[in-house]
Amino acid sequence: MSLLCTLDAIVDGGALAVECMLEGRAHPLVLVRRGEEVWGYRNRCPHFSVPLDFRPGEFSTYRGQVLMCAHHSALFRFEDGHCIEGPCAGSRLEAVPVRVVQGAVVLL
Repeated sequence: MSLLCTLDAIVDGGALAVECMLEGRAHPLVLVRRGEEVWGYRNRCPHFSVPLDFRPGEFSTYRGQVLMCAHHSALFRFEDGHCIEGPCAGSRLEAVPVRVVQGAVVLL
């Protein structure tokens, strides 16, 4: 397990950019939080493989339920990364396994 951040570093209902080592390379991730739950995804929209944030680390979320791609306005559910609206409807974000352990968000 690799520490990504503390749970408190992610605003409840919001998103946070972090980097982690995957397959021997640094990859940008986005972590989304609802209450005590956190989900992790690669910071890449499946529509054109562009980052989800407009400016580095600035993400748009709506009602603590969905993450919006800043470039195409696609909407992705927090809990499974499924695109519910936008040009890539039906596709999903690439999940990265994370868990909250004693107030820390860790990569599994």
